[in-house]
Amino acid sequence: MANLVYKRVSTDQQSTDRQDLVLTEAGIEDPVVFEENPGTSSRLHPLERPKFGELPIYARPGDTVHISEMFRLVRGTGHILDVLDVLHRDRLAPRIHDGAFSAMDLTARHPRTGELLSTVKFMMQTLATAGELQRDLQRELTYDGLRAAEAKGNKGGRRPVVTAARAASLRAAYRGGQSIASLARDHHVSRGAIRTAAAA
Repeated sequence: MANLVYKRVSTDQQSTDRQDLVLTEAGIEDPVVFEENPGTSSRLHPLERPKFGELPIYARPGDTVHISEMFRLVRGTGHILDVLDVLHRDRLAPRIHDGAFSAMDLTARHPRTGELLSTVKFMMQTLATAGELQRDLQRELTYDGLRAAEAKGNKGGRRPVVTAARAASLRAAYRGGQSIASLARDHHVSRGAIRTAAAA
Protein backbone atom coordinates (compact mmCIF):
# COMPACT_ATOMS: atom_id res chain seq x y z
CA MET A 1 0.00 0.00 0.00
CA ALA A 2 1.33 3.42 -0.98
CA ASN A 3 1.35 6.60 1.08
CA LEU A 4 0.15 9.50 -1.06
CA VAL A 5 0.63 13.04 0.25
CA TYR A 6 -1.40 16.03 -0.97
CA LYS A 7 -0.12 19.59 -0.38
CA ARG A 8 -1.41 23.01 -1.46
CA VAL A 9 -0.99 26.68 -0.61
CA SER A 10 -3.38 29.47 -1.60
CA THR A 11 -0.87 32.03 -2.91
CA ASP A 12 2.64 32.03 -4.31
CA GLN A 13 3.65 34.12 -1.26
CA GLN A 14 2.98 31.16 1.04
CA SER A 15 5.09 28.07 1.63
CA THR A 16 4.34 24.48 2.54
CA ASP A 17 6.72 24.63 5.54
CA ARG A 18 3.98 24.09 8.12
CA GLN A 19 2.46 21.23 6.11
CA ASP A 20 5.92 19.68 5.68
CA LEU A 21 6.50 19.82 9.44
CA VAL A 22 3.17 18.17 10.28
CA LEU A 23 3.67 15.45 7.65
CA THR A 24 7.29 14.81 8.69
CA GLU A 25 6.24 14.46 12.33
CA ALA A 26 3.65 11.90 11.19
CA GLY A 27 6.50 9.62 10.07
CA ILE A 28 4.98 8.74 6.68
CA GLU A 29 7.09 6.07 4.96
CA ASP A 30 8.08 6.52 1.29
CA PRO A 31 5.56 9.27 0.51
CA VAL A 32 4.50 9.98 -3.07
CA VAL A 33 3.83 13.73 -3.09
CA PHE A 34 1.16 15.52 -5.12
CA GLU A 35 1.73 19.26 -4.66
CA GLU A 36 -0.36 21.88 -6.45
CA ASN A 37 1.40 24.81 -8.08
CA PRO A 38 1.49 27.75 -5.63
CA GLY A 39 -1.62 29.85 -5.87
CA THR A 40 -3.95 27.13 -7.18
CA SER A 41 -7.23 28.73 -6.25
CA SER A 42 -8.97 27.51 -3.12
CA ARG A 43 -12.21 28.48 -4.87
CA LEU A 44 -11.58 25.75 -7.45
CA HIS A 45 -13.39 22.52 -6.55
CA PRO A 46 -10.78 20.06 -5.21
CA LEU A 47 -11.74 17.49 -7.86
CA GLU A 48 -10.87 20.08 -10.56
CA ARG A 49 -7.38 20.86 -9.22
CA PRO A 50 -4.64 19.42 -11.45
CA LYS A 51 -2.59 17.51 -8.86
CA PHE A 52 -5.57 16.25 -6.90
CA GLY A 53 -6.98 15.04 -10.22
CA GLU A 54 -3.77 13.04 -10.83
CA LEU A 55 -3.90 11.43 -7.39
CA PRO A 56 -6.80 8.96 -7.95
CA ILE A 57 -5.33 8.01 -11.35
CA TYR A 58 -2.01 7.09 -9.71
CA ALA A 59 -3.53 5.47 -6.62
CA ARG A 60 -4.40 1.82 -6.07
CA PRO A 61 -7.14 0.47 -3.78
CA GLY A 62 -5.92 0.40 -0.19
CA ASP A 63 -3.56 3.37 -0.54
CA THR A 64 -3.67 6.11 2.12
CA VAL A 65 -4.03 9.79 1.20
CA HIS A 66 -2.23 11.95 3.78
CA ILE A 67 -3.15 15.63 4.22
CA SER A 68 -1.71 17.91 6.89
CA GLU A 69 -5.11 19.48 7.63
CA MET A 70 -8.51 19.30 5.96
CA PHE A 71 -8.56 22.94 4.84
CA ARG A 72 -5.49 22.33 2.64
CA LEU A 73 -7.78 20.15 0.55
CA VAL A 74 -11.28 21.61 0.89
CA ARG A 75 -12.75 24.92 1.99
CA GLY A 76 -16.48 24.38 2.08
CA THR A 77 -18.93 21.86 3.45
CA GLY A 78 -20.14 20.65 0.05
CA HIS A 79 -16.67 19.83 -1.20
CA ILE A 80 -15.82 17.61 1.76
CA LEU A 81 -18.49 15.02 0.97
CA ASP A 82 -17.67 15.09 -2.77
CA VAL A 83 -14.00 14.36 -2.06
CA LEU A 84 -14.77 11.62 0.47
CA ASP A 85 -17.14 9.96 -2.01
CA VAL A 86 -14.39 9.85 -4.66
CA LEU A 87 -11.83 8.50 -2.19
CA HIS A 88 -14.32 5.88 -0.97
CA ARG A 89 -15.22 4.89 -4.54
CA ASP A 90 -11.54 4.31 -5.29
CA ARG A 91 -11.04 2.58 -1.90
CA LEU A 92 -8.52 5.14 -0.70
CA ALA A 93 -8.21 5.97 3.00
CA PRO A 94 -7.95 9.70 3.83
CA ARG A 95 -5.76 10.53 6.84
CA ILE A 96 -5.79 14.08 8.23
CA HIS A 97 -2.83 14.74 10.54
CA ASP A 98 -3.66 18.08 12.20
CA GLY A 99 -6.69 20.10 13.25
CA ALA A 100 -10.19 19.10 14.25
CA PHE A 101 -10.52 16.41 11.58
CA SER A 102 -7.38 14.56 12.72
CA ALA A 103 -9.28 12.72 15.45
CA MET A 104 -12.00 11.45 13.10
CA ASP A 105 -12.25 8.17 11.25
CA LEU A 106 -13.19 9.51 7.83
CA THR A 107 -13.63 6.00 6.44
CA ALA A 108 -16.45 4.94 8.82
CA ARG A 109 -19.28 3.54 6.70
CA HIS A 110 -22.59 1.87 7.50
CA PRO A 111 -22.02 -1.91 7.38
CA ARG A 112 -25.10 -2.61 5.23
CA THR A 113 -25.51 0.46 3.01
CA GLY A 114 -21.82 1.32 2.59
CA GLU A 115 -22.66 5.01 2.98
CA LEU A 116 -20.71 7.39 5.19
CA LEU A 117 -22.10 7.21 8.74
CA SER A 118 -24.59 10.01 9.47
CA THR A 119 -22.69 11.01 12.61
CA VAL A 120 -19.44 11.34 10.65
CA LYS A 121 -21.23 13.42 8.00
CA PHE A 122 -22.75 15.65 10.67
CA MET A 123 -19.42 16.18 12.47
CA MET A 124 -17.60 16.97 9.22
CA GLN A 125 -20.23 19.46 8.10
CA THR A 126 -20.28 21.11 11.54
CA LEU A 127 -16.49 21.44 11.70
CA ALA A 128 -16.30 22.69 8.12
CA THR A 129 -18.99 25.29 8.82
CA ALA A 130 -17.09 26.43 11.93
CA GLY A 131 -13.92 26.72 9.83
CA GLU A 132 -15.73 28.81 7.21
CA LEU A 133 -17.12 31.07 9.93
CA GLN A 134 -13.65 31.54 11.43
CA ARG A 135 -12.15 32.48 8.04
CA ASP A 136 -15.01 34.88 7.24
CA LEU A 137 -14.70 36.58 10.65
CA GLN A 138 -10.93 36.86 10.20
CA ARG A 139 -11.42 38.47 6.79
CA GLU A 140 -13.98 40.94 8.19
CA LEU A 141 -11.76 41.89 11.13
CA THR A 142 -8.73 42.34 8.85
CA TYR A 143 -10.75 44.56 6.52
CA ASP A 144 -12.09 46.63 9.44
CA GLY A 145 -8.58 46.97 10.89
CA LEU A 146 -7.17 48.15 7.56
CA ARG A 147 -9.96 50.72 7.19
CA ALA A 148 -9.32 52.03 10.71
CA ALA A 149 -5.58 52.27 10.00
CA GLU A 150 -6.23 54.12 6.72
CA ALA A 151 -8.48 56.58 8.55
CA LYS A 152 -5.52 57.36 10.83
CA GLY A 153 -3.24 57.81 7.82
CA ASN A 154 -1.46 54.46 8.10
CA LYS A 155 -1.26 52.02 5.26
CA GLY A 156 -1.65 48.28 5.77
CA GLY A 157 1.09 45.72 5.95
CA ARG A 158 4.23 45.36 7.97
CA ARG A 159 6.45 48.33 8.53
CA PRO A 160 9.58 48.20 6.39
CA VAL A 161 12.62 46.83 8.21
CA VAL A 162 14.80 49.46 6.55
CA THR A 163 13.64 53.05 7.09
CA ALA A 164 13.32 55.41 4.13
CA ALA A 165 16.35 57.38 5.35
CA ARG A 166 18.54 54.25 5.51
CA ALA A 167 17.17 52.90 2.23
CA ALA A 168 18.73 55.73 0.22
CA SER A 169 22.23 55.03 1.57
CA LEU A 170 21.76 51.26 1.11
CA ARG A 171 20.64 51.82 -2.48
CA ALA A 172 23.70 53.95 -3.15
CA ALA A 173 26.01 51.33 -1.60
CA TYR A 174 24.38 48.56 -3.64
CA ARG A 175 24.66 50.55 -6.87
CA GLY A 176 28.25 51.29 -5.92
CA GLY A 177 29.02 47.56 -6.05
CA GLN A 178 28.54 46.30 -2.49
CA SER A 179 26.82 42.90 -2.45
CA ILE A 180 23.40 42.26 -0.94
CA ALA A 181 24.91 39.69 1.44
CA SER A 182 27.52 42.10 2.80
CA LEU A 183 24.95 44.90 3.18
CA ALA A 184 22.67 42.52 5.08
CA ARG A 185 25.53 41.53 7.40
CA ASP A 186 26.66 45.12 7.98
CA HIS A 187 23.14 46.37 8.79
CA HIS A 188 21.90 43.25 10.65
CA VAL A 189 18.87 42.72 8.42
CA SER A 190 17.82 39.98 6.01
CA ARG A 191 18.86 39.86 2.37
CA GLY A 192 15.20 40.26 1.47
CA ALA A 193 15.06 43.57 3.35
CA ILE A 194 18.12 44.78 1.42
CA ARG A 195 16.60 43.68 -1.90
CA THR A 196 13.39 45.55 -1.07
CA ALA A 197 15.32 48.69 -0.13
CA ALA A 198 17.55 48.46 -3.22
CA ALA A 199 14.57 48.04 -5.54
CA ALA A 200 12.64 51.01 -4.14
